[in-house]
Amino acid sequence: MTTATAETARILQTPPAPEAGGGRGVPEVVRRRLATLENWLDPYSWVVTGLISAVALMLRLNGITHPRGYVFDEIYYPTDAWDMLQRGVEWDTERDQPAYVVHPPLGKWLIALGEKAFGNTELGWRFPAAIAGTLMILILIRVAYRMFHSVVLAGAAGLLMTLDGFQFVLSRTSLLDIFLGLFVLMTFAAVLLDRDRYRRGWLRALEAGARRPRAAPWWLLVAGVCFGLACGVKWSALFFAPFLAGLVVLWRVQARRSAGVRRAFVPGLAGDLGRLILGAGLTVVTYLATWIGWFSTDDGFGRHFRREHGLSEPPVLGALLNLVHYHHQAYTFHSGLTQTHRYQSWPWQWLLLGRPVAFWAPPNVPGCGAPKCVPEILLLGTPLLWWSFLPALAALTWLGIARRDWRAFAIGTGVVAGLLPWFFFALRDGRTMFSFYALPALPFLILAVVYVLGALMTGSPERRLIGAVTAGVYVTLVALCFAYFYPIFVGQLIPYDDWWSRMWLGNRWV
Repeated sequence: MTTATAETARILQTPPAPEAGGGRGVPEVVRRRLATLENWLDPYSWVVTGLISAVALMLRLNGITHPRGYVFDEIYYPTDAWDMLQRGVEWDTERDQPAYVVHPPLGKWLIALGEKAFGNTELGWRFPAAIAGTLMILILIRVAYRMFHSVVLAGAAGLLMTLDGFQFVLSRTSLLDIFLGLFVLMTFAAVLLDRDRYRRGWLRALEAGARRPRAAPWWLLVAGVCFGLACGVKWSALFFAPFLAGLVVLWRVQARRSAGVRRAFVPGLAGDLGRLILGAGLTVVTYLATWIGWFSTDDGFGRHFRREHGLSEPPVLGALLNLVHYHHQAYTFHSGLTQTHRYQSWPWQWLLLGRPVAFWAPPNVPGCGAPKCVPEILLLGTPLLWWSFLPALAALTWLGIARRDWRAFAIGTGVVAGLLPWFFFALRDGRTMFSFYALPALPFLILAVVYVLGALMTGSPERRLIGAVTAGVYVTLVALCFAYFYPIFVGQLIPYDDWWSRMWLGNRWV
């Protein structure tokens, strides 16, 4: 193992590699290079996962039916979901005709599950979001444990997302983005598990004297399904496709090099691409399956576009061609969406909390014991956490380059995939954007912070102690910051002065 690799292992608290002599003639250096997390059933990690997820769920469900009525874009998605329960597709009740919508149906089907269970009520349409937000936290903890091999760092990742106001508000509101963030994170988790499975396969192959591993790429297939679900919520999931595919190829090439394969790139590339194409095929099939309501009825918008315009509409193929036309219309709408909005913002403002979104702010509400009272739900990231992201990304970049650490590269790739495309569209056509578009990048931003916290807790015993205290103080301060802003995350009625004291950036947050 190189000095840089050894230092990386120490920084991220990687457990020692297996003892020498355990493999059938496999050199110890190769075994170390191919080492992955083996104790994923560690009971302490699962206890931490369960406790933090339970706390997150209780926070998100507590008072979730407040406020009554629709909040922000809830005027669209819960009503669409209720129509889908009745008709299988979205419906314009005022005109008694199919509704023209520009997002795929899966997120609304998930909202409909809550409405099926609890009725067309606030609990019904918000409950699925709370479950999705909690699952995001659970999966993030497991991803962090898989990457860092540390219960402490995994717990820190879960706590930071639990105590983030941005994810918290979206977990209590019936919008689509929380489902998108969940499925994107699930896709990354499956790709990460494929990396470990592939490396273990190479180690077993070397131990058995085989030339290559023969394990099926099950986790890549799971990733394909998860990515199809993500696309079935919002098309912006596609931004992650080239980045995640690049990670798969890079990790497999690195595994072959670690196994001692001399020509690790070109000879294995065909197999890598073939497996990616197979996963992509599952993505397409899964995505089309999310349109089952549209396919199985005659009432969906554009369902029989070709027939209505005098064109041939053969079975199956005609429906697919109609869906392609519908997608073209929706893409045209998204491309030309430049209408200004009071709470729109640009990607370079998001990490700075330059323009949060007021989800709910009714005027002139009495009852707090002060001359003027304010209830508000503000989509705002916990400031101390979010203002840590840029320094953490700078440190992540430096540490990743200095130590050639695959973890830093993977985290940075998720951040770039989640944010960079929005910069491109903002600069190219100035389309209308909102801060909640950043949600799929949030897990990776939190992982960047946790990575830096892990780097602080290494070295000499004195340095580890100082780093641990620093990390503990930081997480505590984030928790206190979350508690301070909690009233404007849940719409509590508070005196105007108390509300204004929380507007740290003045009118930018109003």
